[in-house]
Amino acid sequence: MTFSLYDAVIPSNLQILGAVEGLVDKAEVYAAEKHMAAADMIEARLTADMLPFGFQVKSSVEHSAGAIAGVRAGSFSPNLSPWPADFAGLRALVQEGIATLKALDRDAFDSLTAGDCEFRMRDFVLPFGGATFLLSFSQPNFYFHATTAYAILRAKGVKLGKQDFLGQLRVKR
Repeated sequence: MTFSLYDAVIPSNLQILGAVEGLVDKAEVYAAEKHMAAADMIEARLTADMLPFGFQVKSSVEHSAGAIAGVRAGSFSPNLSPWPADFAGLRALVQEGIATLKALDRDAFDSLTAGDCEFRMRDFVLPFGGATFLLSFSQPNFYFHATTAYAILRAKGVKLGKQDFLGQLRVKR
């Protein structure tokens, strides 16, 4: 069996983005139960020098669907626009990322291995091949931001377990 770039990236991104959507749902329910303003959850941080929950959710989408757009374009730069300020906006962002990933053509995606992609942040540039950008830069960043979103909610007291991070497992049927 051939294991493709698509197989290495897309199913896991879909699994974890589904879990991130569940985190947004749980954050919203928790905020309502505790009579907290949405902003108190969306702007929650693990520590003062880390970015908040809303950024972590947005970055999970950026390092999945956004990274693929970057490889197609040959360049990826961090999206510095603000994250949604409400739960509906965060949820819509994640759902848009999921829809983008589900719409991908396997063969077209696998052809991204042939291209180059550079990471650009102001004057800083890192050159990559398409596959190595996705596997060595965006995929670790994707998991970092999804994990940090989970950790922020745990730190705020939201009752979460490992299954909330893992999402819907892809078991053999």
